[in-house]
Amino acid sequence: MPEHRLLYLSRADVEAVGVAMPEIIDALAEAFHLHGEGKVEMPPKPGVHSRPDAFIHAMPCYIPGPEAIGVKWVAGYPDNPQRGLPYINGLLVLNDADTGLPLAVMDCTWITAKRTGAATALAARYLARPDSQTVGILGCGVQGRSNLEALRVLFPIQRVMAYDRTQENARRFADDVGEPGRLAVTVVDDPRQAVSGCDIVVTAGPILRQPHATIQAGWLEAGAFASLVDFDSYWARAALAEADKFCTDDLPQLEHYRHAGYFQEIPPVHASLGELVTGQKPGRQSPTERTMAANLGLALDDMATAPIVYRRAVERQIGRWLPL
Repeated sequence: MPEHRLLYLSRADVEAVGVAMPEIIDALAEAFHLHGEGKVEMPPKPGVHSRPDAFIHAMPCYIPGPEAIGVKWVAGYPDNPQRGLPYINGLLVLNDADTGLPLAVMDCTWITAKRTGAATALAARYLARPDSQTVGILGCGVQGRSNLEALRVLFPIQRVMAYDRTQENARRFADDVGEPGRLAVTVVDDPRQAVSGCDIVVTAGPILRQPHATIQAGWLEAGAFASLVDFDSYWARAALAEADKFCTDDLPQLEHYRHAGYFQEIPPVHASLGELVTGQKPGRQSPTERTMAANLGLALDDMATAPIVYRRAVERQIGRWLPL
């Protein structure tokens, strides 16, 4: 039998490949169109839990068309940053759709960050006002950065209101992403200042089974869009109830999480992201609608992104080939 090899890509390798955010947004748009047409195979992700509010999930998916198939084994441990470790970490296996043989094993930290931001931007394309200029970021870590990066691809963002429970994180975020003359970043010590007056709001703290419900009713402006990257952790029930349209990226996955104890007090779901992309359900229909998207972080996002990383790595001779 011929020898089969797989490509190993470390975190540094994946970052060095140089896949740009606009490419990831386009790849997710194509994948969610197929998802909306019912052509993607993606079971709800099972998980195991060794610590409170920590998880390790198995995330398989097959996307026809780009013929992307594989699985991500990803962990989220909220206490890791205090240990000098990433909150999100894990590995992604990309397989050959014809043979099932693994093509690559790669670190998933960078991919998870970028594709999550891309999913927010894609949802915002349908749910946010196109002239949105001010973004409120609550949670100034990896996801705060990647969500802002992705939103700037599609919207004329000029101002950011940055809040984090650790002021040092918010100040570091402002220093890292601010661009004099192009992007003004204001660090605020009151979370309401990162919600009220903002066109787009991103909550990107740790995912909690029991929401701390910091954001109250009346904070989110009429006409604003909110991306709930941390599920409903930041949102009080009355604040969620103000949404005119509440959307998610995958209904079966949302129901799976509900059975696990999350999303106990959310409003009825208007549409999935696939339904928005395919036009089966309308997005924003009025400049005064309050819209929300709770994107759950799907294997589809990863499998849409991983083949681009793999192909670019092969072209640029990045990574290490290993015998299977």
